[in-house]
Amino acid sequence: MEDLTTGPLTRHLLKTTSFMLVTMIFQTLYYLIDLFWVGRLGTQAIAAVGIAGNFTFIVLALTQMLGVGTTTVVSHAVGRKNHAEAQLMFNQAQVLAVVTGIAFLIVGMLVRLPYSRALSPDAETAALAAQYLLWFIPAMALQFLMVAAGAALRAVGNFKAGMIVSTGSVITNMVLAPFLIFGWWTGHAYGVAGAAISSLIAVVVAVVWFAWYFLPKGSYLRFVRADLKPRFPLWRKMLSIGLPAGFEFAMMGSYLVLVYALARPFGAAAQAGFGIGQRVIQALFMPAVALGFSVAPVAGQNFGARSRERVVDTFRKAAYMVSALMVLLVIVCLTAPGALIGVFSKDPAVLAVGTGYLRIVSWNFLASGLVFVASSMFQAMGNTVPSLVASGTRILLVAVPAILLSRTPGFQLNWIWYLSVGAVFVQLTLSLLLLRREFRRRLTFPAKPKLDDNTAVASAMVAAE
Repeated sequence: MEDLTTGPLTRHLLKTTSFMLVTMIFQTLYYLIDLFWVGRLGTQAIAAVGIAGNFTFIVLALTQMLGVGTTTVVSHAVGRKNHAEAQLMFNQAQVLAVVTGIAFLIVGMLVRLPYSRALSPDAETAALAAQYLLWFIPAMALQFLMVAAGAALRAVGNFKAGMIVSTGSVITNMVLAPFLIFGWWTGHAYGVAGAAISSLIAVVVAVVWFAWYFLPKGSYLRFVRADLKPRFPLWRKMLSIGLPAGFEFAMMGSYLVLVYALARPFGAAAQAGFGIGQRVIQALFMPAVALGFSVAPVAGQNFGARSRERVVDTFRKAAYMVSALMVLLVIVCLTAPGALIGVFSKDPAVLAVGTGYLRIVSWNFLASGLVFVASSMFQAMGNTVPSLVASGTRILLVAVPAILLSRTPGFQLNWIWYLSVGAVFVQLTLSLLLLRREFRRRLTFPAKPKLDDNTAVASAMVAAE
């Protein structure tokens, strides 16, 4: 356990971000290398994996709900120096992860085929998407346990463990993927399903690996049988914090489903171009995600310790850091979009959609980075509703006009990208206004009562005894 309530905040943010960034870099490599190998199977395979990948946002929504709630309640307990409460919350989070993971597995398998058929432009793409999801849904179900464990470790300031486990699992995935996809050495090529099978194996390795961190007797957080009995009031507490954040990701997933549906008349190449562009942006945005994951526990512990100045200063320093980073990424996307997309596909139609997407959407990087940091601050203070309101406003500003415009003659996909850029700046303005209100409301802590002379003498005598 690391106390984040003392010491330079910049050092805490840089240290924790560096651990998270290593994890994100390896995850980025996994996404890109996986896409690279799948791209060798053809345009329809890319489109199929992109369609199936929308399930990832559903999982992100549910795991975000679990992870945010876990990080917040555990970090607050650590900030108050309440070890027993932190351990209880950790164990309850693991039980909740098992329950939600099983529920997702059942529902995911039931909707796998209808979902694949509904979003695919042709029967072959639908079949490939269904093959991928058959193995990818169990892998995503196990990620609930990974997220709950990693969130608890981040809450106590232990970012190194998550880095080691995540990096190891990503390397496992990266190594296995081409062997299973193309049948190297095995003699049996699984195609797109091979990419999903390698993900499932890697997640199993990560879950077992994470468990070892909580078994030693000297661990700050441990599995305790008495604390594993479901306590629904505590579940409600975690979910009340995490649910808005989870719903925010669910809306983003719905937005992606909408874009794929609107792109369907343009064919598999358009869907593939958008899918590649989306993966590239996710990869480029990983450093901002790493910083956001660092902001929540740092600010959360200081919120639990009732240190207003350190909470506000955490946001200020993180905002400067993410702004500098996002400016660099905008320059990269504007100067070399073709090179970024061309790594994964040489199809002219795919390149046209992907490069156009990067050139336009990269303009919202700076605003998106600041929105992400603000969202992490809402999490740290235990109220994610403002972040949900801002995100919901953005989705509505894009989705409703996009649906209406899609019914007009001459509709083009890049109209959606322009709508997205404008909506993100509206979201940023709303997020900052709501964050300022939360600072006024939640960072006004009651002063500690002062002891009069008689009480002080009596307290000293009791302490001496």
